[in-house]
Amino acid sequence: MKRVDIYKNCILCPRKCGVNRSCGETGYCGQTAKPRVARAALHYWEEPELSGENGSGTVFFAGCNLGCVYCQNYKISRDGHSSDLQLSSYKNEDAPQLADTFLRLQGEGALNINLVTGVMFVPTILDAIDDARSRGLNIPIVYNSSGYESVDTLKMMKGYIDIYLPDLKYLTPELALRYSNAADYPEVAVNAIAEMVSQTKTIVRHLVLPGHTGESGKVLEYLQKTYGPAITVSIMSQYTPVEQILKDHPGLNRRITKREYDKVVDHALSLGITNAYIQERSVASESFIPDF
Repeated sequence: MKRVDIYKNCILCPRKCGVNRSCGETGYCGQTAKPRVARAALHYWEEPELSGENGSGTVFFAGCNLGCVYCQNYKISRDGHSSDLQLSSYKNEDAPQLADTFLRLQGEGALNINLVTGVMFVPTILDAIDDARSRGLNIPIVYNSSGYESVDTLKMMKGYIDIYLPDLKYLTPELALRYSNAADYPEVAVNAIAEMVSQTKTIVRHLVLPGHTGESGKVLEYLQKTYGPAITVSIMSQYTPVEQILKDHPGLNRRITKREYDKVVDHALSLGITNAYIQERSVASESFIPDF
């Protein structure tokens, strides 16, 4: 069976919609089997080891299998669900075209190929990596993920991914349901990260949300107890409220305070976490959100 045949009964992500995306049907993610690339360019604001001096070759895919109310990339994550988006501006790319994109980014000096929210298109992505490598692609592949991943799909990627970059957003199901429309997110993400760590280097991101330093503490405690220095933890202060989608969640309609972020970082240090990235709080006021 060819990889792309998986699209005919799609169970690539934990939603397991079972729709025939090859025939144009769409499930929760809103995407057919044709990858939609919203942006492919050098990006300089990832963790230092990923961006370097030349930038990370980020490929932002349209659609998402979560539904985070605070999504900073909502313009593309809700592609397929909103009539006010300019969908025609996105590129439809099959495997050879996607391979061309990878090679172009390498030619521009990218430190790596950074696949952002690519779970919906894994079969095509793997075919594209095979194609690109046969034509000279030799830089690392980064899989940049929300953490809401199927272990079976991750196993398909073993040997293709050099660095996993998942989120661990919450460990409390009620928060996951309220903010990401996925009560099973904690269980799914924990299992997904375990598979990632078993395969290769993993950097786990955690975005501190306003009013939820206690949840951040739980996440950090879990990561330190489970993995210790075997992973790198990235504690992110860059939360930026997107007013268009926060009408029903006023508690999230502000940046985190310096006191909140310092509290989380201090807790990380008290746990013995030293293999970590922290951010200056000022990054939330900079242009970290690409204009799609």
